Parts: sequence; C-alpha cells; structure tokens
Amino acid sequence: MEAVVASIVAVIGTLLGSGITHVFQRRASDRSERFARAERLRQERIDAYCAYAGALLDYRRVLVHRWFVLHEEDRCDEDSPELREEVYKARYTAQEAMFRAQMVSDDPEILDRSERVMSEVTELHWLPGDRDTLTALRATTRQEIRDFVAATARVVR
Repeated sequence: MEAVVASIVAVIGTLLGSGITHVFQRRASDRSERFARAERLRQERIDAYCAYAGALLDYRRVLVHRWFVLHEEDRCDEDSPELREEVYKARYTAQEAMFRAQMVSDDPEILDRSERVMSEVTELHWLPGDRDTLTALRATTRQEIRDFVAATARVVR
C-alpha cells in the first residue's frame, strides 16, 4: 500500500511540476515575444522618422534652390521642366515618408508635427521674391525639422 501511495504522490508531483514549468515557460515566451515585437516596432519607427526627416531636408533643399533660380537676378537658369520634376519628386518622397511615419506612430503630437512641418516646408514653394521672408522661413523650417526629430527621439528611447 505504501508503494502505491508513494507512486501516486510521485506521479502527482511530476504532473504538478510539469504543469508549473509549462506555465512559467509560457509566461517567459510571451514576455520574449512582446519584447521582440516592441523592439521591431521601435526600429521601424526609428527608420520611418529618420527617412521622413531626411526627405523633408531634401524637399526643403530643392525648394530653396528653386527659389534662388526664380528670384535671383544674376542667375541665368530658369524654372526648367527638370527643376519642376525634381521638386515634384522630392515632394512625393517626403509625402510618402510622412505617411510611413504616421502609420507607425501612435503619438498625436508626432502626427500633428509631421503634418505641420510638411505644410511649412511646402510654403517655400509659393514664397514671393522677398529675401528676408525666405531667410525667416528657412530658419523656421529648419527648426521645425529639428523639433520633429527631437520629439520622435523622445518616443523611441
């Protein structure tokens, strides 16, 4: 009889130990999966935010170049189809990067900043021939891009 009780206790102990081990392994596995998913999302956000900031800088550069071509008297260039095509490509790239950044973001501040900075950079396209206005808007857009980068850096840390 003692052998039967000892066998039953051993079987129950083994099953209980096996069940507890399974629960703890499942929790550890779930934790690892959540961490891996969060880290993947973090990396995607970093990539998307960096791509957007880079695209904005390029778009801004093309628009400033176009302004000088249109408004500087000593420039012999004119608003050529090639230059307009470069502006459109840069805007398209920036918009695509903005949409990607918005898709991976769940922060309302980032979403708002992404729209606002795109709008301000696009204002360079319609800027009149006043050099002081250009200088002020260039400074504003440069700072807006930096503020966007600072805001996104806080989110991905």
